[in-house]
Amino acid sequence: MIINKIYNKVINLFLSGYYKRLKGIDFLGNIYFKGIPVIFKHKDAQILIGKNTLINSSKRKYHINMHSPCKLLADRPQAEIIIGENCRIHGTCIHAVKKIEIGNNCLIAANTNIIDSNGHILAMDNPIDRLTIADEGRAIIIEDNVWIGSNVMILGGAIIREGSVIMAGSVVKGEVPPKSIYGTDSFKVIKQY
Repeated sequence: MIINKIYNKVINLFLSGYYKRLKGIDFLGNIYFKGIPVIFKHKDAQILIGKNTLINSSKRKYHINMHSPCKLLADRPQAEIIIGENCRIHGTCIHAVKKIEIGNNCLIAANTNIIDSNGHILAMDNPIDRLTIADEGRAIIIEDNVWIGSNVMILGGAIIREGSVIMAGSVVKGEVPPKSIYGTDSFKVIKQY
């Protein structure tokens, strides 16, 4: 028990110090790491994390299975990841090609993916273009006091308003009203070409 606490403190000090030295990664106070996240940014991108936020990449003592560590990717010029104060983020991928902004006091459960682009263009006229052309992405905004359950996918252009709860396993697109419970439970063809 004592060895684990010491190990966690050493890892936290090392990671905090390491990331603080990288240009374009800014911590606004103490940030807490459990386990080792994957953090990658383009030299002209920015990652900003508010004080007292936990980035948890450790399965140890976490209440559900966590499939992988946290991943923060801002891999295009001017991409932004902004995370507010006092958040708890567990085993989540946050991938911004444009902008992902998370407010204060947010809870994000394991195996969630927050991705502001499709990765590829739709290219229905010439599907082979999907292999070589990336889409531009659309900003994602998650306001204060939002709770996101496990295994959620948040798509580009989503806005989750203050105080909302996203049910586990949901796919979020569009706008979620404030202080609402949002969940998807139907699967259907959206559009066929």
